[in-house]
Amino acid sequence: MAFEPRVASALAGLCRRHPLVQAPMAGGASGPALAAAVSDAGGLGFLAAGYKTPAAMYEEIKQLRARTAAPFGVNLFMPQPPAADPAAVEVYAEQLAGESAWYETPLGDWDQGCDDAYEAKLALLLDDPVPVVSFTFGCPSPEAVTALRAAGTLTVVTVTSSAEALAARDAGADAVCAQGTEAGGHQGTHHDDPHADGTGAGLGLLSLIAQVRDAVDLPVIAAGGLMRGEQIAAVLTAGACAAQLGTAFLACPESGAHALHKQALTDPLFPGTELTRAFSGRPARGLVNRFIREHGPYAPAAYPQVHYLTAGLRKAAAAAGDPQAMNLWAGQGHRLARPLPAAELVGVLMAELREARGALSDMRGSKS
Repeated sequence: MAFEPRVASALAGLCRRHPLVQAPMAGGASGPALAAAVSDAGGLGFLAAGYKTPAAMYEEIKQLRARTAAPFGVNLFMPQPPAADPAAVEVYAEQLAGESAWYETPLGDWDQGCDDAYEAKLALLLDDPVPVVSFTFGCPSPEAVTALRAAGTLTVVTVTSSAEALAARDAGADAVCAQGTEAGGHQGTHHDDPHADGTGAGLGLLSLIAQVRDAVDLPVIAAGGLMRGEQIAAVLTAGACAAQLGTAFLACPESGAHALHKQALTDPLFPGTELTRAFSGRPARGLVNRFIREHGPYAPAAYPQVHYLTAGLRKAAAAAGDPQAMNLWAGQGHRLARPLPAAELVGVLMAELREARGALSDMRGSKS
């Protein structure tokens, strides 16, 4: 596309010194403190607007601007369709009655709407623009993308397949964030297909980058299980313009993740991750705990209804110091988490990236 070189240059400018993006992690992990630290260190920090009211999103933007003059981004959740089978949510609620009694907290009201106040948030971002807006769980309309571009905002659409990348291109998006199945938290698929559960249909990051680049001529930000500079070097070599890391920043002191969540990342009691609908009704990768083992196989495809249903349980478990019923979102590389200050972690990652690039250059030189 004609604007691709301009956008690639603009994205590089927004990342300032480093091809590194801090993933927007909804639920409180990526707030103003973390985003400011990453942006000031030369990467691109992100705020997560998901699950927040428009006023709360705007307040975080103001707080971030008070902390840094560096560029940053805001992530929006796209509206979701109504629950296909409300009765299935009711059945799941009955199954969770024992959890409700154990944690002495009622199940949440799951009938709260599916749009995450998208239009109101978009209106605020058009009225007071930010450098970048990214989208998850779908693709914005061409009209929304055009309006954001007119406001001076770059748009990034999360994709998990070449078909989704084509939809993003057709909507006029400036770039895509290719999310491999290794990624922690929710899979950003545009359409939730319960028939794909357990089939291994999701693409690993390197395969996804190749397929997306073959499908569209847009800058690609790579996301999914990245924890070390060597991995960043790999996705850049594969054609990505930047790497997006989420789990790597969860353990940082600036992260708003619960202390139990941070500890669990490297706790031998949680040796692996799994894609589950147990907490939200949508596939999300988290550390396998009791709640996932007991309820994951029965959770319906109903997002965000199940998210609202289990919200109180998750908070009660955290308050009780029990990680076995918390949504411990984490990517496949979680055991490599380092509890460093965010700016220091950015520096370490970039040093590893330079070393990896140097080693690759030496290998190429020895073969010539």
